[in-house]
Amino acid sequence: MNTGTTHITVLQSLSPPDGTTRYVNQVVEGAPDAVTMRFFSWRTALLGRYDVFHVHWPELLVRAPRPLKARLRRLALYALLLRARLQHIPIVRTMHNLSPHEAGHGAETRALAALDARTALVIRLNPTTPVQPESRAVTILHGHYRDRFSGMPRLESVSGRILYFGLIRPYKGVETLLQVFRALPSPDLTLRIVGRPSSGLGEIITAEAAQDARISSVLRFVSDEELVVEVGGAELVVLPYREMHNSGVLLVTLSLDRPVLVPSTPSNQALAAEVGPDWIYLYDGELTPEILQGTLERMRAAGQHPRPRLDGRDWKTLGEQSYRTYLRALELAGRSIR
Repeated sequence: MNTGTTHITVLQSLSPPDGTTRYVNQVVEGAPDAVTMRFFSWRTALLGRYDVFHVHWPELLVRAPRPLKARLRRLALYALLLRARLQHIPIVRTMHNLSPHEAGHGAETRALAALDARTALVIRLNPTTPVQPESRAVTILHGHYRDRFSGMPRLESVSGRILYFGLIRPYKGVETLLQVFRALPSPDLTLRIVGRPSSGLGEIITAEAAQDARISSVLRFVSDEELVVEVGGAELVVLPYREMHNSGVLLVTLSLDRPVLVPSTPSNQALAAEVGPDWIYLYDGELTPEILQGTLERMRAAGQHPRPRLDGRDWKTLGEQSYRTYLRALELAGRSIR
């Protein structure tokens, strides 16, 4: 295939871009001119024209608040897989997580297993992601956000300000961070929680803040401009996730040149080695007051150092790599696109 002149249409399993830092926005902005993007609806998936189906977070395709709707979505997925097989439409999946953060039931698991069996190539966002068989794996790193944030006003970091930001979900350990922070008596420390909460977590954060004047929060989705100000004002970002494999929040933090404390996982260890010393601080086990205090001391002792190394993570480069992956998937499917 001539990769310079082959035009293809890719159906993304995502809603259209909204101009923010959502992953889909960067994927679309980085795509080469040879790729036309379409965005997901079941009508488009079952009846529309496209050459490649690109899946992200596959569990979202089949989940619904009501059991009947979830069952209908599973049936629609099986119909989509049948169409893909009959029409030789390859499926490419970006493996954002090793497994869904919230477990599904047996029928969902079987549907997702059927999708996985039909997947031609798996894009992993870091080299530590296991893919079976390995021959299906393509490594395309998660992009940075430096270009996205360029020119937006930001604050100088405020001494002692600790920040958590991003969606607030049970697996992200915000309750642990609140308890750990409150165990540190220093009046010079403050904790800022920024993001939209789920599962009653907003009430927990509000209650903790009512008991400790050093804690403040913005419990809603914030604009990119607000996000840049919040992250820029932090001395240290803390992401105490119970599960952490790939994180756009971590890349946002590094793109804005802020140090971050995260669990020690293979993917975080690899990223720490890539970006250079004194940007990613790792801890084992549960977050404790001693770990948080010790990290602040190590970070302050490190002083000034070069910006995090994020070479090769611009979205144009990643878009070209994705395009080549689509072409390879089409070859595997026996399709010739003109």
